[in-house]
Amino acid sequence: MITLDIIPSHTLAQWLLTNIHHLLDIIGLSKDKNTEEILYVAIIILCAVGIGWILSNIIRLLVRKIIMVRNAELGQALVKRKVLSRNAAIIPPLVVLALIPFAFIGTSTLSTVIMRSVLIYTAIIVCMAICTDLSFVWDNFEKKRNSRNLPLRGILDTIIGILWVVTIIICVSIIVNKSPVALLTGLGAFAAVLMLVFKDSILGLVAGLQLSQNDMLHVGDWIVVPSTPANGIVIDVSLTTIKVQNWDNTIITLPPYTLISSSFQNYRGMTDSGVRQIARSVLIDTYSVKPISETDVDSLATKFPIIKNYVDKLRKNGNIFDPGLATVNGTIDTNLGLFRAYLCEWLLSHPSISSKDQILVRLMAPNEYGTPLQIWCFTSTNAWTAYEAIQSALFEHITVTAPLFGLNLYVYSSGQDALTVNLLKDSDASASPSQAQSQPQG
Repeated sequence: MITLDIIPSHTLAQWLLTNIHHLLDIIGLSKDKNTEEILYVAIIILCAVGIGWILSNIIRLLVRKIIMVRNAELGQALVKRKVLSRNAAIIPPLVVLALIPFAFIGTSTLSTVIMRSVLIYTAIIVCMAICTDLSFVWDNFEKKRNSRNLPLRGILDTIIGILWVVTIIICVSIIVNKSPVALLTGLGAFAAVLMLVFKDSILGLVAGLQLSQNDMLHVGDWIVVPSTPANGIVIDVSLTTIKVQNWDNTIITLPPYTLISSSFQNYRGMTDSGVRQIARSVLIDTYSVKPISETDVDSLATKFPIIKNYVDKLRKNGNIFDPGLATVNGTIDTNLGLFRAYLCEWLLSHPSISSKDQILVRLMAPNEYGTPLQIWCFTSTNAWTAYEAIQSALFEHITVTAPLFGLNLYVYSSGQDALTVNLLKDSDASASPSQAQSQPQG
């Protein structure tokens, strides 16, 4: 029979054990030691869970009330992330750990199993609570302070991963009844295996740190990775994956080290600048480039008044080449030189072309198809639809105005063109006999 003088002096434990013993006396099980211990443990666990549940709910309700009154947004975020419930879940196992020793006299297999199980459960609950707290802090930082949208999610995932590794080591040390330090010492023998198992996580951690440290990637950036189908907006950066939403709303998932090990294009600079580059060429038929007379220059200046001031300036001062960013580049010696000057003036006067950035109308190296005339300028908007509309209108204008300057755009001859020429020749040949018969005889 268990007497109170061998039980540690704890008022609640003494009261519980005394009443449990009287109950067993009534039903005649006081002599069964195993039954006494199992019943003690069951009632103490129920009491501990009940006490813990009551305390955790009281604390959770009080904290929720205070936060809701002081900061409703913060309170809603705490409830949504289950921060209070996860932290309150620590209380029941702590109460069990405080009361369970009083259920046993000395040590036994059952007491050892129960104590180690409760300790493992407590370690897991504590780790879950810490991870939830870290995630909540990161969410608030990401929302309010991370104005540069740095990819810090990978760092958070790394910290959470380290916490779980430490928790697993502690749980194993509890099971084998060894110090965690001894387990960490022997962990070196399994380093190669761990490197293989956690290869993606390790590479992702290193790549994430490089992306963050060098400010190479933000959430919301438009990137293009040539070796993959990725061409869209970055929507998430974590320890092991980078999610990119393409223009067709498909999601591409890439490992972070793909961006480090190979090149990728980030359009953040273009997005931040508010302008977007046009760099496209049209092919001018070389045989259509000719010297231009003073009369033709005057005629074109009358037809296109936008170039009159430039023509007068060149006639007065000769060819003066301005090194500025947005200047007129052309001559009055050839029809192509005057056309270049016209296009520069047209771009400078266009409201959708940025006059604060580089504007060039230049000739590239001639090839077998003609002389490339390249337009280099920046639109005053980087919105995709508006950009394409401005670029299309520009080259439509070039297509219709080039012939007015006596210039032909190169068009590759197709089979249909050859067929048309042959038909014309055949029609001319068939018309010749009738024409010969109609001639008067001499």
